[in-house]
Amino acid sequence: MIENKKDFLTTQDFSRDALCKLLYLAMDIKKNKAKYAEALKSKKLGMIFEKSSTRTRVSFEAGIYELGGVGIFLSSRDIQIGRGEPISDTAKVLSRYLDAIMIRTYKQEDVEELAKNASIPVINGLTDLLHPCQAMADFQTILEIKGKLEGIKLCFVGDGNNMANSLGILASQMGMHFSIASPRGYEIKENIVSIIKENAKETGSKINITNNPVEAIEGADVVYTDVWTSMGKEAEALERKKVFSDYQINMSLVKKASSDFIFMHCLPAHRGEEVTDDVIDGSHSVVFDQAENRLHIQKAILYELMK
Repeated sequence: MIENKKDFLTTQDFSRDALCKLLYLAMDIKKNKAKYAEALKSKKLGMIFEKSSTRTRVSFEAGIYELGGVGIFLSSRDIQIGRGEPISDTAKVLSRYLDAIMIRTYKQEDVEELAKNASIPVINGLTDLLHPCQAMADFQTILEIKGKLEGIKLCFVGDGNNMANSLGILASQMGMHFSIASPRGYEIKENIVSIIKENAKETGSKINITNNPVEAIEGADVVYTDVWTSMGKEAEALERKKVFSDYQINMSLVKKASSDFIFMHCLPAHRGEEVTDDVIDGSHSVVFDQAENRLHIQKAILYELMK
């Protein structure tokens, strides 16, 4: 029934307990693959892509397959949504064929419109505003390595983009301290800051939003960065390289972090820009553990939404 439908559009829609349940489910699925091999037998996941992808496409397609279901790739170039069909119509039609929809697109409003009109679960695979599946994979990785989330300090250095938004929201939900350094004019937007600060009032998270990367990274347990130029912003690439030149994660900067910090990046990385090779390839880097955990957390999300 549509009134009981569950979606995964933003972690803000879920309680801390529900998110923790997903993280521990993902860890169980990771350890006990065979146990879930037919959990979603014959279920069908439609995957709409308006943005190109490596990790999102492969992890969702492999994930639904490993749960016994099938993934159907739907490029916006190949379906009518790319030719002007209303999202509401697409949602209603796909609901007659599929058991869930994952969409990777530009506008958060489009994902919300799809979910509003679909009678099956909708998963946000990425928008310009949020990347909740990646953030959940990141927190699974932190939990596996650090053994806890509450009280951990996560520092993000770079553009106040969808990744920064999702990490800040989830950190503040989990009682994790969140520090972010961005150049002036590239900070996370005030509406997201408001959500983060409201969450922090309840969980005790300490929030530091600054333009100073040295200040932000001081004592950090987790150091995180992302590309300086996100998809759709390519025309700004040259200007952004100049603006962000002092926000590179390098060996000099990470000396300010905790001695046992871990380095994270959602990938793909522009080596030599936002991060140097010696950091991303160094002993503190867990970028490929993060990438692997996209598979496991998304299997947990699929399981909870589609079972």
